[in-house]
Amino acid sequence: MKFLDLFGRLKPVVIGMIHVKALPGTPLGCMKMSQIVEEACREAAIYRDAGIDGVIIENMHDIPYSFSVGPEVSACMTSVCAAVRGLCPSMPLGVQILSSANQHALAVALASGLDFIRAEGFVFSHVADEGLLNACAGDLLRYRKQIGAEHVQIFTDIKKKHSSHALTSDVSIEETARAAEFFLSDGLIVTGAATGLQADPQELREVSQSVRIPVLIGSGVTYDNIERYLHANGMIIGSHFKKNGHWANPVEPERVKRFMGKMCKLRK
Repeated sequence: MKFLDLFGRLKPVVIGMIHVKALPGTPLGCMKMSQIVEEACREAAIYRDAGIDGVIIENMHDIPYSFSVGPEVSACMTSVCAAVRGLCPSMPLGVQILSSANQHALAVALASGLDFIRAEGFVFSHVADEGLLNACAGDLLRYRKQIGAEHVQIFTDIKKKHSSHALTSDVSIEETARAAEFFLSDGLIVTGAATGLQADPQELREVSQSVRIPVLIGSGVTYDNIERYLHANGMIIGSHFKKNGHWANPVEPERVKRFMGKMCKLRK
């Protein structure tokens, strides 16, 4: 299994989030690229030193998000990702580019030597706060083939956060999971309703039982509730590792170390 080859274990893998500071050209952008890269590398070093299993690099400060992602975003994210790869040469690294810039993310991953991407809107349509998002699996996997990035895994959100799923209210999360698996997703991501909010452990169990590919939790995991999600293949954690548990704040080393200390004991 590709997941096992990448992370060295099937469960539970811990993946930390680097929320890149607002990039040039975005409404909140106010930092030089050298400063943005430096801050991303600072947080990557914290994760590396705490023994975390992997990292996702995401442009979450680029609010409000747009479906029209310019070439400057891809260029800047490539610069950040390449710097983090240089600092963490053997750590599994991924990238997500908002909003739903999944082909951009594949190109960035290929150029900077990353291992996976997190993709929105892989199967079925939904209404996000940015607007209507349609399924992209067919185009995305063909693009991955065309650019020679088949080694880059694609982990896909299903019934994703910050979205209305009224369009597919007659399609269960298990059916959505099976559709993503059929369309060759490398792993599924189950989330709560919004960033930092807990995912439903029952949904995790239902999805895990309905597919044979890895299932990850994409929001809401904390030091206090970690036991509820130990049967997930992976935990993507951003907010809990930040100062005061808020996604926009810097990563706090002690929060990461404390969490990983507990995880190491639970793995034994």
